[in-house]
Amino acid sequence: MAEPIEKVSIVVSHGSLEGVYPALIMANGARMEGIEATLFFTFFGLDAIIDNRMDKLSVATVGNSAMRMPGGLKMPTVLGAIPGMSRFATTMMKKEMEQLDIPPVREFIEMIHDAGGELYACKATVDMFHLDKKDFCPQVEEIISVGEFYEKSAGAQIIFT
Repeated sequence: MAEPIEKVSIVVSHGSLEGVYPALIMANGARMEGIEATLFFTFFGLDAIIDNRMDKLSVATVGNSAMRMPGGLKMPTVLGAIPGMSRFATTMMKKEMEQLDIPPVREFIEMIHDAGGELYACKATVDMFHLDKKDFCPQVEEIISVGEFYEKSAGAQIIFT
């Protein structure tokens, strides 16, 4: 019999809605099961915790070969480049999530934090993008290096989304 998972560390590197939500759902689910959860936001994943960007995440339609139209028809990749397509897809996805009672990003991050989940920003990326701690939502514990992330992740299952 496999040993139960006690700790997960989730790396969030994509800043689109479909890149951020899997990490938030997994972290929230972990906390609901009593599993420690750490989220490490890097590169464009930082958009999910940057205070003035986190409410404006959108669906990436260009280059998304898995994109489906209402009714399940596969959307040709070239259609993703049509002006307004990302906004349309984002509106549709948010509508579906609202019907399923899935909270918006900001609220989800607050829930995870309030449940004991830890949120960190990647120092190298923060420096590269010329950001500062004040740019982030209050739930971000601190800005840490990759080495510090590995230290905090000792004994955890590391998941990349």
